[in-house]
Amino acid sequence: MKKELDDAANAVEEASNSKALVIAARAGFAVSGLLHVLTGSVAIQLAFGKAGQADQGGAVAQLAGQPEGLLLLWTGFAACVALALWQTGNAVFGYGQLEAKKKVGNRLSAGGKAVVFAVMALTFAASASGNSKNSGQSTSDFTVSIMKAPGGSFLLIAIGAAVAVVGIVFVVLGFKASFKKDLRLPPSGTGRSVITGLGVVGYIAEGIALFLVGLLFIIATVTARPQESTGLDGGLKALREQPYGVYMLIAVGAGLICYGLYLMVKAKFARM
Repeated sequence: MKKELDDAANAVEEASNSKALVIAARAGFAVSGLLHVLTGSVAIQLAFGKAGQADQGGAVAQLAGQPEGLLLLWTGFAACVALALWQTGNAVFGYGQLEAKKKVGNRLSAGGKAVVFAVMALTFAASASGNSKNSGQSTSDFTVSIMKAPGGSFLLIAIGAAVAVVGIVFVVLGFKASFKKDLRLPPSGTGRSVITGLGVVGYIAEGIALFLVGLLFIIATVTARPQESTGLDGGLKALREQPYGVYMLIAVGAGLICYGLYLMVKAKFARM
């Protein structure tokens, strides 16, 4: 039995490292980058008073509205599924050369990324099949249902705190440019500087956006107004209402665009 299990594990590991899956997974980074560019563009439009949905759902809806929208949606779905599978392979089999503590941390990170891309794939599939919902309303409904459960308020505060902490981690990674270890960058020159600059600005902006989402979860729970927890779109719109909020929203939107461009570049230079 042990031999059969080992053989099955080896087969799965080989499949996760296959050339076809790696190519498709790289496309997943590009798709995610495109969604961030679209989200950042909507955020900037919001700063100037235009209507829009500044989150992943809104970006997918924009793709759906294109002439070849259905093809784009299913292509995005396939690419995100491939990237989710590749990250799952890393979570289960990867980082074997690292010491135990770092191995656990990297595998947990890969597992979290696998979930993120799986959710992204589901968003594409829902839109392609005509079953998409307003993501802000979905987040609000989720918050309401959790709050009604026993201990739900504590769980929501924990979720909000976790998302906010992830946001802080992104900001730190941006300032330290720690993301460079995941890339095979050109040895020197303008290209290396541009990619690093996009990563620094993008990670910081993504971190701020995630921190806002987490903070919104916590505030909505503490004030017992779960309908106000509306995800990234709600967080960015709340930012606009703050002093100098228009300028901050433009900065975050520009940063999200930079992060999207960084992810598109990562599709080529990622270590895989």
